[in-house]
Amino acid sequence: MDDHTLEKLNFERVRQMLAQQAACALGRSLALRIRPSRRKSQVTMWLDQARALFSWVSAHGLPPFGGIRDVRDMVKRCVPPASLEPEQFAEVAATLSGVDALRRYFAGTGEEHGPVGRLAARIGDFSIVAARIGRVIDTRGRVRDDASDRLQRIRDEIQAVRQRTKDVFDRLVRQPSIVKLLQYPNATFHADRMVLPLRAEQRGRLPGIVHRSSDSGQTLFVEPAEAVELNNKRISLLQSEQEEIARILWELAHLVHLNQSGILQTLEAVALVDLLAAKVKFAERYEMHVPRIGSDRRLLLKRARNPILMATFEEEAAAGKPARSVVPIDVRLGDDFDIMLITGPNTGGKTATLKTVGLLVLMAQAGLPIPADPGSILPMFDGVFIDIGDEQSLEQSLSTFSAHLSRILDIVKRAQKTTLVIMDELGAGTDPDEGAAIGRSIVDRLCAVGCLAMVTTHLGALKAVGFEKKRVDNASVQFDIESLQPTFELRIGEPGNSHAIAIAARLGMPRRMVEDAKRQLAGRNRALNKAIAGTLKSRRDAERARRDADNARADAARATLAAMDKAAEMEKTRRTYEAWVARVIQLQPGDPVRVRRFDKPGRIVRVGLEKQNALVDLGAMEVEVPLTELVFDGQ
Repeated sequence: MDDHTLEKLNFERVRQMLAQQAACALGRSLALRIRPSRRKSQVTMWLDQARALFSWVSAHGLPPFGGIRDVRDMVKRCVPPASLEPEQFAEVAATLSGVDALRRYFAGTGEEHGPVGRLAARIGDFSIVAARIGRVIDTRGRVRDDASDRLQRIRDEIQAVRQRTKDVFDRLVRQPSIVKLLQYPNATFHADRMVLPLRAEQRGRLPGIVHRSSDSGQTLFVEPAEAVELNNKRISLLQSEQEEIARILWELAHLVHLNQSGILQTLEAVALVDLLAAKVKFAERYEMHVPRIGSDRRLLLKRARNPILMATFEEEAAAGKPARSVVPIDVRLGDDFDIMLITGPNTGGKTATLKTVGLLVLMAQAGLPIPADPGSILPMFDGVFIDIGDEQSLEQSLSTFSAHLSRILDIVKRAQKTTLVIMDELGAGTDPDEGAAIGRSIVDRLCAVGCLAMVTTHLGALKAVGFEKKRVDNASVQFDIESLQPTFELRIGEPGNSHAIAIAARLGMPRRMVEDAKRQLAGRNRALNKAIAGTLKSRRDAERARRDADNARADAARATLAAMDKAAEMEKTRRTYEAWVARVIQLQPGDPVRVRRFDKPGRIVRVGLEKQNALVDLGAMEVEVPLTELVFDGQ
């Protein structure tokens, strides 16, 4: 899919909406980079993964991502002698602990669970690395006192020396003979050394080393002679502390480096899980479903909605504006016709239909769920070519019509049987008769190519193509003449009216002018209107019959799925019961159990299978309970 198509259909907004649902930066970075693929195997795998996680989440809830951050750059930097700061190691440890929780969330999955099991198998166990870092660095990113025996001894000595130094200074500032020499009776620091603020005029009265003077020159900062050795000792110990911390961090860096490849692979798998979980939340928010990629060229969208419009309306409502809802549309192509020719007034409804279909195709081929009902089917497209909106190129100094036509001709040249073509307002921007002739020629070419296409136009003369060409059909977006607004309801098989005369009448055009315009229109389009009127009832009946048949098939499919879900639920209950019975039969005195009634753990004292009860020690008391009250870990 070319960037032009992605831009015109605002696929970037979909990326951003998906990224907002991600739990951590790993998934967000993937969400912001997704692109539609032209490889069916790739798209099928993405959709199968999403479908599998949907099912898993419905039974187990959303995956946990607490503490997980994107630490891939940090992990890559752990190449000794290079190391990380303690705070960064704390982030790595928190992430690996979060990964372990995610790994345990998927416990019990395997190949039999399809894509979920294969994905879970890619999440490695690095709990030992996380625990090792946790024994050295606390959650605030500080190296623990007991990170090593040597560090513990050094910090104990530092504390002792600090206390002795403090005692010396406390004693000095309590002596009246010393206090009168000071600018203020408190010790302070110069670099790492404790000093006293001696008044400049008292120089030499306090034995010690003068380290510096204040900016005003009125204060000298003196290290008392009896504190020099203690300060030296403390500074030496602080240097030893840093050396020991550096050694400890080097060991941690070496440990992470040894596991670097596995950790990075695991984080890539976590990113994919986060992306899939984001798809689940995205789908729940906008009532989406995972579409099916068909083996033929048939496109069938049931109650399709544009997610960008849904989000926009949601934002408007949050801002206090009147609530609006997206009108769903049913669209089909590639069954009884390949090209849909949508006619009607220029009110935005036709363009909205094109954008909805185009965007949903892109989303499906990017592995995303789509806001359409179950049973929707999409073919695989090698390309989606679109001409929509203002295509004027200032660099080429072309007119709007020329730029519009240049894009259309490029699409016609590139179109093939496996592409979807979307064109808005075909034939516009020039003389209506010439525009209609050009439009007819383009539709003829698309028919010859055999691609699927959706084309809008306001030129009434192009309606005839839908009656003349076997693989072309008309459609229209309904229009409310009272409100002068489109209803956005798409009707297949019915060409639309421009409603220009009716709109003019509503806006105050004199009645005599309105009647005259109607007579001229009737004379010009009499043959076409007669053909339309003759076929309209039969087409409406046919479409109604098709919808009824589709609804019947959908009801049958839902009933079948409900029956399958019920059967699966009963099978799960049966397996759970059989596993419980097997545990009860094997119970021995001392085995741990939980009593449901008290919601407390206990240990078996005696089991009476013949009486269907058991005596359980709950610590404070022993109780006799029915076997059905016993619950085991994992149930």
